[in-house]
Amino acid sequence: MKSVDCDYFVVGSGMAGLTAALHLAPFGNVTLVSKGRLQDCNTNFAQGGICCVMDPSDSFDRHARDTMIAGAWLGKSSVVHEICENAPAGIADLIDCGVKFTLNEKGDWDLTREGGHSARRIFHAGDITGEQCEKAMVRRVRRAGIDIREQTMVVDLIMTKRLGLAGENRCVGAYVLDKATNEIYAIRSLNTILATGGCGKVYLYTCNPDSATGDGVAIAWRAGARIENMEFIQFHPTCLYHPQAKRFLISEAVRGEGAVLVDRHGRQFMKKYDPRGSLAPRDIVARSIDSEMKRTGDDCVFLDIRHKGKAYLTKRFPNIYEKCLSFGIDMAKDLIPVVPAAHYACGGIQATTDGRTSIKGLSAIGECASTGLHGANRLASNSLMEALVCARLTAARLGPHPETGKLPRIPAWKTGSAVPPDEAVLVSHMWDEIRRLMWDYVGIVRTNKRLARAAHRLKTLRREIRDYYFRYLVTPDTLELRNLAVCAELIVKSAQKRHESRGLHYTLDWPRQAKTARQTIIEGFKG
Repeated sequence: MKSVDCDYFVVGSGMAGLTAALHLAPFGNVTLVSKGRLQDCNTNFAQGGICCVMDPSDSFDRHARDTMIAGAWLGKSSVVHEICENAPAGIADLIDCGVKFTLNEKGDWDLTREGGHSARRIFHAGDITGEQCEKAMVRRVRRAGIDIREQTMVVDLIMTKRLGLAGENRCVGAYVLDKATNEIYAIRSLNTILATGGCGKVYLYTCNPDSATGDGVAIAWRAGARIENMEFIQFHPTCLYHPQAKRFLISEAVRGEGAVLVDRHGRQFMKKYDPRGSLAPRDIVARSIDSEMKRTGDDCVFLDIRHKGKAYLTKRFPNIYEKCLSFGIDMAKDLIPVVPAAHYACGGIQATTDGRTSIKGLSAIGECASTGLHGANRLASNSLMEALVCARLTAARLGPHPETGKLPRIPAWKTGSAVPPDEAVLVSHMWDEIRRLMWDYVGIVRTNKRLARAAHRLKTLRREIRDYYFRYLVTPDTLELRNLAVCAELIVKSAQKRHESRGLHYTLDWPRQAKTARQTIIEGFKG
């Protein structure tokens, strides 16, 4: 079996993965794998921007307080302050990479505001901030002497315990699948960094790309890592509702610049649910829209920003304007139909701000990690900030002081009696069943009965998937299905452990918020 050795092994090519790779490159050999192209990640789809206090009238304390309030006080205060205070250094990195953030008429930063924020503190590059950042960082990474392996998917982490080695159990790399050749080989490293993004595809309706199948969380849990707060799945309130509009978000910045939510008669309804109206945090807005749709029986609600006029809209939101227009919706004249869709996982692999997990040799950063920043609900545009800051802090820890030692011999991947899959319909059927089950039973509003039904069916599905996995040769579709099922079960188990409604977890059986805020912990797999 082929084996590749490196000082630092980075899994994922969004903002967190690319930032970590760039900062680690001066200290040693970096291998970076992406299961698709480098740009096939959630970062590339981020529209709104990146939080960073820069206005003298604003402060880190105000940003931290807004974050804690949005997270229903489940966030970890010290973590929130640390990440907010390190954001300017991350913005400086992006500017150094060539990202051109939008300026106002005076030549100052055109800071914008989104739901839950008490001030304008969001850097943006038009309305395609993520795409602009991803392009600039990919250019820099390709020139940095990093071993880049696209179309390469991690199968499982390699743990010393499973190799039969004595001493503390630790990660020493991973088995990976080359999707072009179907070859499975090992990448050996004492410093593995997971930056694999979220798990939006676990739900039937999501604005995430197809790559968001929760791979990092699933492989870390199978390796024994502790998982935290997986019940908190954020549903973006305003995904464009149109039969041809797959996964297209109407950025929260549109509401930040004056759009209001209305029903099909043009009547505003958000003030009924929250005094902040359409600028309430995402959990409140998504739940309010869900309630309104159930009350009226309508398929969607609408955003109204017609009062801003075409000149303003085409300048501030050129990409969103053109996309809507391609579907026959003129933002300057028409109401924009929107619905909530699964968007962001606030929980994940329990990790510190500098990436440490419960497993030696394994770090986690970005959306797949749970650092304590988001608590029970993510404040808008805090995600890219967290990815930047935690990637930099992780590289600062590992770069000068990497885990060292002798790499063990890795046994060749065994296929046993597995044969090529002959019925792909089984995989697609199980994939569809999981996503619909999660949408129906583990969505914006939950109940004990729905969660119990989901748990029962997922247990059966995971057994069927396990049988399929060992019977047939490994394929990318099989790996994604396997990971998706693990994430679905972790979400349900976490939801069942939380006997209250807090932030993104709202249940009719426990409608009140508990007096004490506690994290939900799921221990890693011990097999």
